[in-house]
Amino acid sequence: MTEFFGSWNQGPQEEDGEEEVVESVETITTTTTRTRTIPKSSSTKTTTMTTPAKLYGRELSTYDEVDVDELLSKLTQEELTMLAKEVDPDDNFLPPSQRNNYACEKDPTGPLNRKKLIEHINKQALETPDRPEVKPFVPGVVRGKKWIPPPPPEKVRDAEEQITIDLGDEYEQALGTASQEEIIDLAAILGFHSMMNQDQYHASLLNKGQPVGLGWDGITKATKPKVFPMDPPNDTDPDETIARVQQNDQKLTDLNWNNIKNISDEKFEKLFEALKSNSHVEVLSLVNVGLTDRTAGALADALRHNTALRVLSVETNFISPPALVQLVRALLHTNTVEEFRASNQRSQVLGNKIEMEITQLVEQNPTLLRLGLHLEYSDARHRVASHLQRNIDRSCRVRRITQFTRSRSYVVGWIP
Repeated sequence: MTEFFGSWNQGPQEEDGEEEVVESVETITTTTTRTRTIPKSSSTKTTTMTTPAKLYGRELSTYDEVDVDELLSKLTQEELTMLAKEVDPDDNFLPPSQRNNYACEKDPTGPLNRKKLIEHINKQALETPDRPEVKPFVPGVVRGKKWIPPPPPEKVRDAEEQITIDLGDEYEQALGTASQEEIIDLAAILGFHSMMNQDQYHASLLNKGQPVGLGWDGITKATKPKVFPMDPPNDTDPDETIARVQQNDQKLTDLNWNNIKNISDEKFEKLFEALKSNSHVEVLSLVNVGLTDRTAGALADALRHNTALRVLSVETNFISPPALVQLVRALLHTNTVEEFRASNQRSQVLGNKIEMEITQLVEQNPTLLRLGLHLEYSDARHRVASHLQRNIDRSCRVRRITQFTRSRSYVVGWIP
């Protein structure tokens, strides 16, 4: 063990200051040696102090020839127990119950009952009186020394002083006669959010009038949530809908099976098979109906043959990422689908490979305008958004040209 101390004298240190190094090595068979080295400018003086290590008033060398086993054999059981309590054997092979000094001398009362033990602890805690207070509590009386904050520095005090600004007689008169509600409205218009609460800010922006009883120190209370009626259950008959799709009913343009439970795979297959030749259904909503990869494959096959569908929603189902890729790829075979939504599936994270594949398929689609998918990577989101925006701009240009052509043909048709 090495210890470093400073100079012996307390004066300031010079260039040739003093340094003391004390080395202490203590073992069972060696003695303690302390060495102090004080370097001077031109000479070095070494002082060695030797202190023999002692145990119970005797030097350690006197115990070298003592037979420990013979001493232990002469001790009684009580003395051995007392010695074991004072000595902690550093042996990892001994169990903790034999290494600790605590030994319970009471006989066990029975097996452990955790419930009764907790009840006994709670009872003891309730029955044990609290420690009496040195000074009883009195409302309004400070016990002990009251903390007084130190005065702020002069620079901070000067910065906190109010800065007077000459606004002119007209503005000063208007602000001096304004009410608190008008000042709050003005602060909201100027964007001073920290000077008011949320209700005051929104009331000022919407010109609803300030809430009664709220000022600069007003507290916003929780507003009662509005009660909206529950959506009625979807009473669409799947069998009847399948029959109308197979008959290519002209009146059936919006097919909604949202939130219908226990639809069998056979009904899905019949519906998708009928969609291949249907030319009137434009909106297909299959949200929360239990679609799986098998039925999603049948839907992808139907999309390759359908030419009338514009909106497709399959959100909140059990479709895996590879099956989503099949659906997006099937949109390339039809040039009519403008909106495709498939978020909240079984796998929340698609992965980089799936997202990049979906992005490449979307970039090849010239008619898709809206895509409802959660893409984690920013590159995929940016590329998809840019391509969809280009598709929207192209669709707007085509629509304007079509309207202009129709209006021109209508005017030309009426020329005498």
